[in-house]
Amino acid sequence: MDAVSRLLRMARIMASLDKRCLLGGATRMDVGRYHELEAPFHVLLEGECQLQVGTTLLEMRPGDVVLIPSGAPHRVITSGPGSLRGTTETAGDAFVTTRSERGGTAVIDLFCGRYTFDAGAGAVLFRSLPDPVHVSFGQSADSDEVLRMLSALMRGEAQREGRGTAAILSALSTVLLAMVLRSSRGATTTTALWTAAADGRIAEAVEGVLNDPGADWTIDRLSRAAAMSRATFLRHFGQETGMTVGAFLARARLMAAAELLSSTDATVATIAGEVGYQSESAFSRAFRTQVGTTPARFRRDQHQRKRMGTSADGALEPEGRSR
Repeated sequence: MDAVSRLLRMARIMASLDKRCLLGGATRMDVGRYHELEAPFHVLLEGECQLQVGTTLLEMRPGDVVLIPSGAPHRVITSGPGSLRGTTETAGDAFVTTRSERGGTAVIDLFCGRYTFDAGAGAVLFRSLPDPVHVSFGQSADSDEVLRMLSALMRGEAQREGRGTAAILSALSTVLLAMVLRSSRGATTTTALWTAAADGRIAEAVEGVLNDPGADWTIDRLSRAAAMSRATFLRHFGQETGMTVGAFLARARLMAAAELLSSTDATVATIAGEVGYQSESAFSRAFRTQVGTTPARFRRDQHQRKRMGTSADGALEPEGRSR
């Protein structure tokens, strides 16, 4: 299985498209912080706007996607004469439609949604991504064609809003996330996504570790497999993934461990060995650092959620509502 497909399966992603924003000029839409284990996304179909996350100001154009792994508060702004106005919302069966106050012709068509993910592998994955992630599919001919088809499907379903619309938009939003995670730096994004290394040798190293996280992955072994010197491999790996080899190994092993804790009855010591740790104590320390809880408590929480019939993440409705 390829790296992106494996990561999406491990992270237990649930997607929902929450809003379609048809905003006129001179409009500001403030979005509050999302709950833990939720990451909002925006995909711009038409027009141009700015999206501000903290001190980062992004210029969005048709074909742009922004993912905010941290769920941080953010703001969408459209340009135009006059003072900035707010937004109004109309609830629908599958999603909310947001428009500018006092009406007017829409200058952007923006879809807004969220990804809910697992407290283990999903949390480690999303924390490992740049924040925010800004991907410009409109700058890549192949990706642009795929996004045009995806956008047409999303827009058509949104306009129809009938039986099954929520499920269809959820599935299409998951496709969108897969496209983002496989977008290499350069033509489509200026940030390094370790899930989409452009250098084939680094990509093979990433997939090798994900496929067999418990193997003895030393830097020397990885560099030999990539036919590079140790120093060259370390430099290229950092450039392609935005992290050190050690940080990547830890995250890959802990994502695999979280999956095993959720899906098997193996002891913590056995799982520690299977994912490459020499001792249970070292594994438990690393797991707590990345996930925020001990392996044993994580397993109990996951089993309790299953017994209660909730999702793997147990997320609530988002706080991210327009104001």
